[in-house]
Amino acid sequence: MNAPPQGWTGEEIGDTEFPFGWELVDGVVTPVPLHDWWHDQVRDSLNVLVRSQTVEPVSVIGPTTLAFDPRNWVRPDLTVYDASGLDARTADTLPLGSVLLTAEVVVPATRSTDCFRKPARYAEAGVPSYWRVERGDDDVPVVHEFRLDREQGVYLPVAVHEGLLRTELPFPVEIDLKQLVEL
Repeated sequence: MNAPPQGWTGEEIGDTEFPFGWELVDGVVTPVPLHDWWHDQVRDSLNVLVRSQTVEPVSVIGPTTLAFDPRNWVRPDLTVYDASGLDARTADTLPLGSVLLTAEVVVPATRSTDCFRKPARYAEAGVPSYWRVERGDDDVPVVHEFRLDREQGVYLPVAVHEGLLRTELPFPVEIDLKQLVEL
């Protein structure tokens, strides 16, 4: 499927069914690689454990579409958002202004996307926090925590969490990272 010179928009793609997961990058439908068991287990466990610690009006959703503009749609592994005034029954995508945190679980096939392209987009959109979750030497996840420097428009490193994820933003979270995987 070749994109037209100006690229596709999300509206033009509509409800097209693709035989693969995808994101829209500069108007080009970009397949998302299949993830391995470790990635999926970490993503799903992280969603459950973060969700269990939220306080209203904050909420958590697993992979969901964030539309930066008509030609750029991505699906972070975890999104924490302010649910105030949102109606999940009528929203097609999560409004960027409500997003408090995005997280990506890195695998070799998504390394450059998760470390560079996506964080740059999230920062440009004003998402206050970003977590990059990587596989540690012992298979236990390591969480790299970043906060947005609004003046510079980039994420600055805050902490590297090994063994225990403990942070105050976007709300107090404490997770034994070994709980994210079955070893």
